[in-house]
Amino acid sequence: MIKDNQKRLNRLHVALDALVIAASYIFSWFITLQSGLFGTVGVLPTWFYMRALLLIVPGYLLLYMVFHLYTPKRVQGRRLEFANICKANIIGLFLLGTVLYLGRKNPYLREFSSRLVVGFFFANIVAVTLERNLIRLALRSMRARGYNQKHVLLVGYSRAAESYIDRVIVNPEWGYRIRGILDDHRERGFEYRGVRVIGSPSDLKTILEWNVLDEIAITLSIAEYGVLEQLVAECEKSGVHTKFIPDYNNIIPTKPYTEDLLGLPVINIRRVPLSDGLNVAVKRVVDVLGAVVALILFSPIMLVTAAIIKLTSPGPLIYSQERVGLHNRPFRMYKFRSMEVQEPETEKGKWTTPHDPRVTPIGKIIRKTSIDEMPQLFNVLMGDMSLVGPRPERPFFVERFKEEIPRYMIKHQVRPGITGWAQVKGYRGDTSIVKRIEHDLYYIENWTLGFDFKILFLTFFKGFINKNAY
Repeated sequence: MIKDNQKRLNRLHVALDALVIAASYIFSWFITLQSGLFGTVGVLPTWFYMRALLLIVPGYLLLYMVFHLYTPKRVQGRRLEFANICKANIIGLFLLGTVLYLGRKNPYLREFSSRLVVGFFFANIVAVTLERNLIRLALRSMRARGYNQKHVLLVGYSRAAESYIDRVIVNPEWGYRIRGILDDHRERGFEYRGVRVIGSPSDLKTILEWNVLDEIAITLSIAEYGVLEQLVAECEKSGVHTKFIPDYNNIIPTKPYTEDLLGLPVINIRRVPLSDGLNVAVKRVVDVLGAVVALILFSPIMLVTAAIIKLTSPGPLIYSQERVGLHNRPFRMYKFRSMEVQEPETEKGKWTTPHDPRVTPIGKIIRKTSIDEMPQLFNVLMGDMSLVGPRPERPFFVERFKEEIPRYMIKHQVRPGITGWAQVKGYRGDTSIVKRIEHDLYYIENWTLGFDFKILFLTFFKGFINKNAY
């Protein structure tokens, strides 16, 4: 059973962490105090530094427990785990520094090497991150080969059940084995992607008594929620871990924001991290600094582009177009002009198409390489746009799409961006608007500063050259 395996794995995990913490500390001690790289530092004997491990190792293991670093890796992603490793080590550094400061009257603590403490901080983050990624790879390899499986039963056949099965099948490294589905509205033997209906929810009590399951996933259709309380009570009597996968995931976000109203859970339909003032301020600082640096770096390209446009096509260098931005407010978005000059009424409601005769020869190149977007760095400085965010659209199309595409207008709850999650995933130009909005919503609901940096990084490899730009 996976429950027993998980206990053994957690014990092994704690033991490995203890060894890695000790090894990081000893490595830092050797580099900072024994290697001679920093000269002769400190006069304390070796035994005193090694004795400190008796407090450091259990103290850090306790911090790892506090920061949920022994949560099963099926649940905790790599980015979240790394963030928790950093948090635990920052608290550890603060505690070590506090102990040394408060104990400075003790000659041993007063002479304790601060270089060792700082070196241990960085070495431990690197070592523990490497250790945990190696464990993650080993577990994924085992699960993909059929070992360390978690046996799951689904209760209810619905869109939620299909979505869950789809994801489990394409991710065998998660190690989930779906034993079947219990449903009242499908005949026994009905099959979806190899997973069969094996009975009805009334059979749940008998199946739980067999003690062969690690987890129950309640995937009832929204019309059957009347029996949800009864099913949860039945599952909890057995002690089997139970989770609920709602059939309204197209309404509730992937990471719902809940509030506790005197014991009453309140789910906010849309969680937008960038509605927080601090997040907005941090993102704005990064935008301004990034735009200034980008303008300096790309200024030679922009000057050459401006000169070629001026020499090859009559008309202005910069083309401005009305777009819809934050809180549905219109603004003028700037681009290098890549088309022949047109009447505004002619172009405002028309997409660019392959071999569009309006595109100039230099326009084809700068559109393909996204050089035409560089003047939008000035939009970023003016506060109309961000470096990263959903791409803004023309008012004509906004009015059209908000009636045709559910949740389309949510994208206007954040500043539009020069690049975005949809763009680095290939949804640019004449591609699926629905898919683009799905990616935009994922970005809006899951924003972090690290996510922005990831998108900017990917833009250099995937976002500049656009095969869908005409």
